[in-house]
Amino acid sequence: MKLIENIAQLATCRAEGGQSEVHAVADAAMVWEGDTIRWVGPRRELPAEYQGAERLDAGGRLVVPGLVDCHTHLAFGGWRADEFTQRIEGAGYLEIARAGGGIARTVRLTREAGEEALYRRARAFVREMVALGVTTIECKSGYGLDREHELKLLRVYRRLAESEPVGIVPTFLGAHVVPPEYRERREAYVALLVDQLIPEVAARRLATYCDVFVEESAFSVEEGRRILLAGQAAGLASRLHADQLTSCGGAELAAEVGALSADHLEQVSDRGIAAMAESGVVAVSLPIASLYLGSTAMPARRLIGAGVGVAVATDFNPGSAPSYHLPFAMTLACTLQRMTPAESLKGATFFAAKALGLEQRVGSLEAGKAADIALMDAPDLQTWLYHLRPNACLLTVARGRIVWQAPDRRESGELA
Repeated sequence: MKLIENIAQLATCRAEGGQSEVHAVADAAMVWEGDTIRWVGPRRELPAEYQGAERLDAGGRLVVPGLVDCHTHLAFGGWRADEFTQRIEGAGYLEIARAGGGIARTVRLTREAGEEALYRRARAFVREMVALGVTTIECKSGYGLDREHELKLLRVYRRLAESEPVGIVPTFLGAHVVPPEYRERREAYVALLVDQLIPEVAARRLATYCDVFVEESAFSVEEGRRILLAGQAAGLASRLHADQLTSCGGAELAAEVGALSADHLEQVSDRGIAAMAESGVVAVSLPIASLYLGSTAMPARRLIGAGVGVAVATDFNPGSAPSYHLPFAMTLACTLQRMTPAESLKGATFFAAKALGLEQRVGSLEAGKAADIALMDAPDLQTWLYHLRPNACLLTVARGRIVWQAPDRRESGELA
């Protein structure tokens, strides 16, 4: 049994209270045993039965739930740094794609990459994310776009789930874009997804969710509906890339099919927002993509005002969001989307967990939930997200195990 105490502020991020309520506890302590939290509260109220627990000193700092990155494209081949310059010089997302860049380029590079190389690279990304305080990571396929290479990516995620101490949650995104070899036969590609790939992925238990990119340059609402319903029939919960570049009905489709989340939403309509609010779909904000693409950010204030829960994630990918730094995304959610630090934190914890259907186990610090914890080198939440640093995380606990500890703190014995 372990006890962390001398916590200046502990943000529990419980479900009740809406987006802005993180239920912060001052001068707090927390106890966990095995992989489960046993008690959370003010240090002065620590029950006698926990007084003998092994103690860790937080040093008067901030403790938050282990962060949940609910939207990443973790495994891919190559990078696309040259497109960064092209966009700065005025080239648009669709212009780059039409010239052979964008997703199609990453598909080619991913198909060329071996499974072992993809696994080792993704594993390195995971370990760097863990050092930032991330304890649950959603991982999408979508850069294979054929049977062989989509299954390859999903096998990489299965290996990561077995080898890494944090939660790895796989998503099948065969419907990312129509691959080049099917460009003139898109109906055949949709049929491949619906009739073959989705049933096989589900039968092999290689994914938990089915995702589709609903956009003029990707899949129509009608195609998306067909793909998502096939996923549901196979036991895969629905998630969507929706209304990123154009307002094309993605949010409305997410509500119609009962999706867990609609992600991006930079161009979401008022009708889409109302439909999401009524159906309880979580909006997933991806502000790093907005920053890199120079696009209008998700209208978080409109969504929150309508009663939609807003999650915050990185969208880590080699083109539009080449960063897995979730705390950076949280600060961008504050500056680009006018979310408060409290709203941003709840977005990267409770609402991110809800976007994955995991809120009963992760995303908040409560007795009975997973002991997923991050200790930040700041006195409070506001200071942490205001003072952008390479990494403020001093300690990451996943499922009750210390999986990251800042080297200087480990050497000093401060957290021992």
